[in-house]
Formats: sequence, structure tokens, C-alpha cells
Amino acid sequence: MRFIFVFLFTVLLGTGCASEEQEMFDLVIENGNVLNLETGTMANQTLGISDGRIVKILKASEKHTYIAKETINAKDKYVLPGFWDNHVHFRGGDSLISANKNFLKLFIANGITTVRDAGGDLTTSVMQWKKQISANELVGPTIFTSGPKIDGPRGTWAGSLEVVDEEDITKALDSLEAIPTDFVKLYDSRISGEAYLKTIAEAENRNLITSGHMPFTVALDETIGAGIDAIEHLYYVMKGCSSEETPITQQLVNKEIGFWEAMPALQSTYQDSVAQRTFNELRENGVFVVPTLHIGKVLSYLDEVNHTHDPYLKYMTKGIQKTYEGRIKRALNASDKAIQDRKDLDTFFGELTKSLHEADVRLLAGSDSGAYNSYTYPGISLHKELEEMVANGIPPLDALRSSAYNGADFLKKNTDYGTLSEGKLSDIVILEANPLENISNTKHIFCTVHGDKIFYKKDLETLLQSAEVDQNPDL
Repeated sequence: MRFIFVFLFTVLLGTGCASEEQEMFDLVIENGNVLNLETGTMANQTLGISDGRIVKILKASEKHTYIAKETINAKDKYVLPGFWDNHVHFRGGDSLISANKNFLKLFIANGITTVRDAGGDLTTSVMQWKKQISANELVGPTIFTSGPKIDGPRGTWAGSLEVVDEEDITKALDSLEAIPTDFVKLYDSRISGEAYLKTIAEAENRNLITSGHMPFTVALDETIGAGIDAIEHLYYVMKGCSSEETPITQQLVNKEIGFWEAMPALQSTYQDSVAQRTFNELRENGVFVVPTLHIGKVLSYLDEVNHTHDPYLKYMTKGIQKTYEGRIKRALNASDKAIQDRKDLDTFFGELTKSLHEADVRLLAGSDSGAYNSYTYPGISLHKELEEMVANGIPPLDALRSSAYNGADFLKKNTDYGTLSEGKLSDIVILEANPLENISNTKHIFCTVHGDKIFYKKDLETLLQSAEVDQNPDL
């Protein structure tokens, strides 16, 4: 009997030791083709995840013993960081709060785990959503927001902070820091060139991240010199590539021409030697550029394309669709010359984006989706932006980098985001096909992981269905 007891004790002790050696995870993603956006390499790996973070990356070819609450078989699948949309808008006033909140579902359903909200008038709601998403009380992406934009008196967008002098600048930045916002967004409808440059400089003194449009009364090198961190859209980069930027700027200062009248003049005086100097300045100062190519194409062809049967219209409330009317009317009422100029500019911007990439200027993929931006739909438009980048000569890997990898770097969040690395947050998209072979494969999503939340394909389909306006009595 004593022998049997000792034998059983030894076996149990051995079993206990073996159990103690087994690693425990909340989630294991097994045997996936994991894309490293930093190096561009792909490896067959297994990811161990606990408490919403990647805690272990294992070679799939090696045998491992672990216990997992849930396991995803990613064999023949492609695993990469959840997508970032680096330019969205939550806006439209109190009557559109519910419609904007509904957008959150569309982002997750499209594998977008993080968005950069580039200014709006729903800051109170956005901050509430951020907290609810973090607490798992609301389905949606991580939101980094600028809060209200900074502009001049009577600016175009509701809720903008008006600045004229240094006292205004101090108050505006104080209020943004008090919210607190994640970066500062400047707009160009009414702000003076002097106030614009001083705002950037003061924000930089406070170590705040800045991005924005640029008044055409300012030269691009002045904006870079003041310390801007990102240029939203390509109009302003094009201005800095013109051999006639100085005289055209003076015409704008003198109010002899306006913004849109300046476009053909700037485009026709694009000079490669000037452009290369501008690209070098952008690169050396670490300035990111947000091309927003997809919305440019959509708006340039409003006179030709019938959007009444767009699949994503079923997710847009009547209130959101009503905000589209302004741009549509302007497009349809424009002169033949203005329409052609806009299309020529769209083509030019595709070429400019390729040139920026070839000069190693870092790009940010952003859709500019939201109210007022006609037929540029939250969620799916980020995939369309990546497709436009590739169509204009950017390799798929670099297009993908412009989403999560560059987005995290721009906002100085690369400790937690940007790559699938041990210690980083488990924001992950698993694709059914290789996006490096065809960028459109970003839309073929097998599963999305956002922290400790898992959305399988059927969950994503259910989420999309729940976002349909006709299915949602609260919209």
C-alpha cells in the first residue's frame, strides 16, 4: 500500500509540475501568417493574448503547450494590426448624435479598430463614447480626437474655437488640454496667416501634436517651420511645389483670387525641382501627409456617378444624407471648366501622392468620412483609400503601413499600437486572403480582435445588419 501511495503521489506531483509549466492565455491565434508592418516580413506564428495585450509570440512550427480560454485557427489566414482610419469626422449637431454613434459599428465591421477624429462639434458625445468603448459598454473603435477645430472668427464649421490674437490662442489650447484632446486640428476658412502660425508654434511649445489645413495666405515652408506635424489633404503640399507660390500667395493676400481660382495656377506651375525641395523639407521635419484620395475621386465625379444605389446608403440616416446636398448641388451647378479642373486635379493628386511616397514622405491613410462629405462612408471608405493609394503606384505594404503603423507613430502611440509585438494591445484583423497580393483583400475579414473583444465573421455581419437605419428604431 505504501508503494502505491508513493507512486500516486509522484505521478500527481509530476502532473502538477507539468500543469504549472503550461502557459495560460485568454486567447490564442494559432498558425496565422503574421505580417510585420515594420519589417515587411511575414511569418507563420501563434499569438498568445491576455488582458487585451499580446503577451507571447510563438513560432507555429514548434510544439507548445498552453491553455487558452478561446482559440482561433488562423491557418491559411493573414494576421495584421487592426486598421486605422486616420481622418474621420463626428459632427452635424445634436440631431445627428445617434447617426454618428451608429458609425462606430461600421468601423469595427470593417476591421477598423482605431480612428483619428479630425474635428467636429460633438466633442462631449465623442468623449463619452471613448469611455464607454474602453469600458466594454459600447462597440466601437478606439477614438483619438482633436475635439473642436481651431479657426478664425465665424469659421465654416460649427463648434470651432475662434482665434485672432495670442490671448485667444492661449485660451483655445488651454481648453483643448482640459478636455483633454489627443492632438490639435487647425482649419483655414477664417484664420489669419499670423494667428495660424502662432497657434502651431504655441502648440509645439506645449508638446502638442498638430495637424491641419493651411490658409493660402501662408507659404508651406512657413507652416513646416512653425512646427506642423501633419498636413491634411494635398492642396497645401501642391502649393509648396509651385514655382510661383510667392506671387500666387500675394494675389491671395490681396484678395485678387480665391482658393479654387488658385488651383489651376498652382497645378500648372508645379516644378519638380521645387517639389523635391518641398518633399525633402517635409521628410526632414517628420511631417506626415494625409492624401484623402478616395473622397477626392468621389467628389470630382459627382456629376457623373449615380450613388442612389450605393450599398452603404442603408446605414446613413436621412439627416446624414441631407448633409450631402451642399456638395452635390455645387458639383452639379459648376461650370464645365470647373468640373474638368476638378477632375484634372484629382488625377494630379494621385501622381503627387506617388511622388511623396517615392521621396519617403510618410503618408497617413484617412477617409475623411462623416456628415457633409457626400457618399464617403465610414468604414468601407478606408479600404477604398488604400485601393486608391495602390492604384496610384504605392506598393500594398506601404499602403498598409500608412494605416496602423504610421498612424500610431504620428500620434506617438507606438508603444501600444502599430505592430503585432509582445506587450502591445491586441488590436488585430485576420484576413481570408493576402493583402500584399491584392490590396482589396483587406475587405475579406475573417475575424477582428479589439483588445479583449472578438468579432468573428458572423458577428461582423450581425453588426452591419444592426447598423441598418431600417433595423434601428433609435435612428
